[in-house]
Amino acid sequence: MVSATERLEEVKADIRSSETMHNRKEGSVSLIAVSKTYDADVIRPVLAAGQRMFGENRVQEAMGKWPALRAEFDGIELHLIGPLQSNKAKEAIATFDVIQTIDRPKIARALKAEMDRQGRDLPCFIQVNTGEEAQKAGIAPGEVDAFVKECREEVGLKIVGLMCIPPVDEAPGEHFALLEKIAGRNGLSQLSMGMSSDYKTAIGFGATCVRVGSAIFGARDYA
Repeated sequence: MVSATERLEEVKADIRSSETMHNRKEGSVSLIAVSKTYDADVIRPVLAAGQRMFGENRVQEAMGKWPALRAEFDGIELHLIGPLQSNKAKEAIATFDVIQTIDRPKIARALKAEMDRQGRDLPCFIQVNTGEEAQKAGIAPGEVDAFVKECREEVGLKIVGLMCIPPVDEAPGEHFALLEKIAGRNGLSQLSMGMSSDYKTAIGFGATCVRVGSAIFGARDYA
């Protein structure tokens, strides 16, 4: 049976190969290991193998397992990659180091208010709903430019990049290309795109961080 640490090394090797294939600088793509639904005992060997960037979907779940892991391992960078309600802004700012899922003015302002209260200035991504799917979080592509400006100039957030989750039934490349184009015209250097099934494709379209879970930790049990 292949271990999570062995799969981690395979993913890292694939990232390096994709960087080379697409004439990307070695090390230009960061790996975010998506640890949602996995408990601390599953995550700990991956931390011991040197992985330090992780992604979680839910604030409460992250609060339950990461304080103890941070006490054991230095240098952890925790990304919120799931939708956030404004009533969880306080906990989110206290728990995470990067917020990837800002998609409306209310949450932007709530997060900024909490950063000011807690004395933190976290880097933030705007989540773009590239497929304009009704059931999915994220701001419509046509509204991104104005929202980036609002978050920067009116709210005062440190917007560093864009994030997307393409529709499952469409070729991801066109969505990655769209996100890259929007980021370029807004002067944003970071692109969070690509998951276990398509991270190698995303690297070809300029991804600076890929979010990989099951390809490292194995199939999730949602029961």
